[in-house]
Amino acid sequence: MRYAAIDIGSNAVRLLIADVIQNNKTVSFKKNTLIRVPLRLGDDAFLDKLISPNKTEELIKTMVAFRNLIDVYKVSDYMACATSAMREASNGSLLVAKIKSEAGLDLEIVEGQREANIIYASHIEQSLDRKKNYLYIDVGGGSTELSVFSNGELISSRSFNLGGIRILDNQDKDETWAEMKDWVKNVAQSYKNLSGIGTGGNINKLYKMAEVKDGSPLTFTKLRELYSYLNSFSLKDRINVLGLNQDRADVIIPASEIYLTVMKWGGVKQIFVPRVGLVDGIIQLLIDKNFPD
Repeated sequence: MRYAAIDIGSNAVRLLIADVIQNNKTVSFKKNTLIRVPLRLGDDAFLDKLISPNKTEELIKTMVAFRNLIDVYKVSDYMACATSAMREASNGSLLVAKIKSEAGLDLEIVEGQREANIIYASHIEQSLDRKKNYLYIDVGGGSTELSVFSNGELISSRSFNLGGIRILDNQDKDETWAEMKDWVKNVAQSYKNLSGIGTGGNINKLYKMAEVKDGSPLTFTKLRELYSYLNSFSLKDRINVLGLNQDRADVIIPASEIYLTVMKWGGVKQIFVPRVGLVDGIIQLLIDKNFPD
């Protein structure tokens, strides 16, 4: 049995096709195919509050391709979610209707809080030390989702309109930074010795570049060194010398700044990078829906 998850983000659009594995009473999944298309819807949404005709056409073509792959892979259930770019585009709901009529896909535009809930539906906290307190940091193109876990339980979470693309486009607001600072500082006062959990394409890339042993955390110091190293290269050299993808090379700098700033405010000395994201959470939600306990 196969499930599919679609994530329409501010930087990229992803399709994950996963094989569902039933073993006695446990149901898990294995990633089969992951496709990422760097559409950058955020540039339109955050600057013009509208997805342009050009980007609309690219998005529709991508969705038709995803629909065809879903059919070819004989997927039995799927879920498609759009996040901050589509949330803010005034023509977001028109695009949902267009995707339905032209690609035959049902798309849900999810609010920030629901986005946070889906991301941690992938049950990362289960593999963690329950005695520790964790600050979960998910940085996307348009928003950052922060959540606190203590004793393996979700205590509180919040979505902030700060993301890599939004900062690149100079659309981040001082008051949002101030709100996030207050929230993190309050959390750090209540929950001592916070460890970080980082998700999102940028932290995955940074983790890979850090060459730490798989499963080991990335220290604040190491992350800061990596940031300084990347920042010492021009955008062109990040692409040509360091070999970063064009759509990663620019956004990785402001995204790193968000991780480092949140970690500093929260007194977080290390961050675990489980390499999961919204699409993993969506597959888990489909499993929870179709295999109720």
